[in-house]
Amino acid sequence: MARSTNGAAVRRRLVVVESPAKAKTIAGYLGDGYMVESSFGHIRDLPSKKTEVPAAHRDRYGNPVGVDVEGGFEPLYIVPAGRAKDQVKKLKSMLKDADELLLATDEDREGEAIAWHLREELKPKVPVRRMVFHEITRDAIRAAVDNPREIDEDLVDAQETRRIVDRLYGYQVSPVLWRKVMQGLSAGRVQSVATRLVVDRERERMAFRSASYWDLTATLETGDAGSAQEPSAFEAKLSTVDGSRVASGRDFDARGQVKNRDVVVLDEERARALAAALGDVDYTVRSVEAKPYTRKPYAPFRTTTMQQEASRKLGYGAARTMQVAQRLYENGFITYMRTDSITLSDAALNAARAQVAELYGSQYLPDTPRRYTSKVKNAQEAHEAIRPAGDSFRTPGETGLTGDEYRLYELIWMRTVASQMRDAKGETLTVRVGATATSGEDVEFTASGRTITFHGFLKAYVEGADDPEAELDDRERRLPHLSEGQGLTATEVEPEGHTTKPPARYTEATLVKELEDREIGRPSTYASIIRTILDRGYVFKRGNALVPAWLAFAVVRLLEEHFTRLVDYTFTARMEDVLDDIAGGRADRAAELAQFWHGDDSVDGLKKLADNLGEIDAREISSFPIGEGYTVRVGRYGPYIEDAEGNRGSVPEDLPPDELDVETARELVSRGNGDRELGVNPDTGRTVVAKSGRYGPYVTEILPDDAPKNAKPPTASLFSTMSVETVTLEEALKLLTLPRVVGTDAEGKEIIATNGRYGPYVKKGTDSRSLPDEESLFTVTVEDAEKLFAQPKGRRGARAATPPLRELGTDPASGKPLVVKDGRFGPYVTDGETNVTIPRGTDVEQLTHERAVELIAEKRAKGPAPRKRAARARSRS
Repeated sequence: MARSTNGAAVRRRLVVVESPAKAKTIAGYLGDGYMVESSFGHIRDLPSKKTEVPAAHRDRYGNPVGVDVEGGFEPLYIVPAGRAKDQVKKLKSMLKDADELLLATDEDREGEAIAWHLREELKPKVPVRRMVFHEITRDAIRAAVDNPREIDEDLVDAQETRRIVDRLYGYQVSPVLWRKVMQGLSAGRVQSVATRLVVDRERERMAFRSASYWDLTATLETGDAGSAQEPSAFEAKLSTVDGSRVASGRDFDARGQVKNRDVVVLDEERARALAAALGDVDYTVRSVEAKPYTRKPYAPFRTTTMQQEASRKLGYGAARTMQVAQRLYENGFITYMRTDSITLSDAALNAARAQVAELYGSQYLPDTPRRYTSKVKNAQEAHEAIRPAGDSFRTPGETGLTGDEYRLYELIWMRTVASQMRDAKGETLTVRVGATATSGEDVEFTASGRTITFHGFLKAYVEGADDPEAELDDRERRLPHLSEGQGLTATEVEPEGHTTKPPARYTEATLVKELEDREIGRPSTYASIIRTILDRGYVFKRGNALVPAWLAFAVVRLLEEHFTRLVDYTFTARMEDVLDDIAGGRADRAAELAQFWHGDDSVDGLKKLADNLGEIDAREISSFPIGEGYTVRVGRYGPYIEDAEGNRGSVPEDLPPDELDVETARELVSRGNGDRELGVNPDTGRTVVAKSGRYGPYVTEILPDDAPKNAKPPTASLFSTMSVETVTLEEALKLLTLPRVVGTDAEGKEIIATNGRYGPYVKKGTDSRSLPDEESLFTVTVEDAEKLFAQPKGRRGARAATPPLRELGTDPASGKPLVVKDGRFGPYVTDGETNVTIPRGTDVEQLTHERAVELIAEKRAKGPAPRKRAARARSRS
């Protein structure tokens, strides 16, 4: 125990949080007697491959890697090499000077598990307590220190079960995808279901058949003078003809057929004839129905509603929203941002009500606080909604925030304050106007109006909508004062044609809502799920819409046909219930894992599904008929179209599946795949072709259809002086001899000449030197190479500097220009300080500023890559 300056004993406490930013903020609130340090997130995890499992444990934890499926599903944990290992060493050193350990990780299941891992790995000899808070303010931190609790083992078990289920799922199913679809693919318990949702929506769009229908819009006049508050003219839509309702878009199914035979479907000819017959007839108000309008405030934000609104109003993706919210939380501006609760504390209610009275006046303040109860299943009501931190709220202007942080804080602040305001009040009006056409039909037009007499909470906040054509809550539609029997005059009757639309693709916001509605996943996981399916190339973006790649169709089809239960929406939602039951102490972790792995008499477990797959026809799984003999196939190099005669054409990566019809397929096949056949390699008998690839033009050999899946043909990049259109077979065969063994040096080390991303070079072991030009690859001798190796090593690639591929604007966090460059491992985006490779399947030309900001922010949040060191293993004690 340490001593103060006057000799009194001072209790030293080590407080461990997850991030350095949070540690810095909390340290400022705690002061003397406290050491605050970060764990940098997870300090240990399951090994990612068998070689990371200590040899003595490989029989038990080698298959599946890291989990003993025969020993109660006990996991094996390792401390990853690099930063985590260094940080554990640092924490152990600091713990030697501490009298107590306070684990102050996040208040959700993952945070609870991190606290447990810290305790297990640090093995403290001093008391250990759990310190929990939902906002980083001085009062909240002091209260958390004064009221610690024990680690909740049930929450840890739930998180551990989730991690083990995800490991079993991924390590059993992913290898099947590698063998039958494409190397490097992954499957996941929620990721695969989210991909299926996007694919199912695209299937609906592909099966959709449009239908056309017509209606009429009449512009009606009262004959009065009119004013802004009470117009003299209004528009009404044709609603019935001879008592039968006129069809609208909702009356057609996805096949373009009418669902309700009692409706009247107007075609263009009849609509125009009816309009002409209604041009000069008498119109009479048949009914006027007025109803009071009341709109209650929206609940405060939870994670998913915040993501949805940030998408609608700010244009942020889910990952960007969570990264900005994380910074706001860690710096003490908002409460914890991973929550499914919409509850506000008494202090928050008082703070919001005080600002309503101050900023809007007492007439906007209800007599009693509004309290919200979540409708989300198993919501953690002990937590709070996302709101401004503290017992008194700072207005956005008082925070000093800028950029993304200011905009998101303002959104959260407005939503919270509006939740404590009075209802909006007004009146809705429905008017029916009748007329008899000169052709004899009795018709009726309908008009709806809404006036808002007291805006209430709408004065502070109006919720956005996913449909850009949707009418927002503060929109008024004013109608004239009308009475039953009143005569009206039509100044115009206009026929209008419509075509039904296919179901809209998911956006990030609507996919999050769909997952939540289906009770799949958890608020804290949605951003990472969407990021994963984008980065894996299963889904790409067109504007804000999520479009599935053909690769996703192949993956989902395999899972549906051979792992049906694992991508079943109900089953996946049920797994969340199981985890909730474990977290609540109502279910046993080992028993639930055994059910998932082994199954029972009524249902097969994951192991049996994976062991009894039988023969999967890889070609069939990846083939999708388009019609007239055209078939899309997903090959090892991407999707292509093939006709009945075997002619092929490449499918552009950015072409949505629902746009690939027979006509497009015919055009793609006629255009070919952009390859140029050069001839036959006399040594191998295989055809040599020149291609244009993601990393530039190259030549390669075509492997036979019966070649092993993992076989790789010889390939070589074209020289800068060559092109796909002009390269000859002789030049190609010469290129395919690279890399070339030049010879050996005096010590017997082999010298190789090869072409790389930064140009031609020679290498000897790990040492390398650039060559002056590409032709030198074929002429350099051992003596030439030795002279190069004798020179000081320069910075390779310095001469290869090229202008950026694209300029995307400014990064809001660093304020520096964001550009796309071509690097050694492909295109990457950078702000000059942080570089991140653009995910596979993302077209550089389609990369948006928003996505680039997300990629940079994600990489920046991860910190520097860990140094390579041996991993240390430790099983759960």
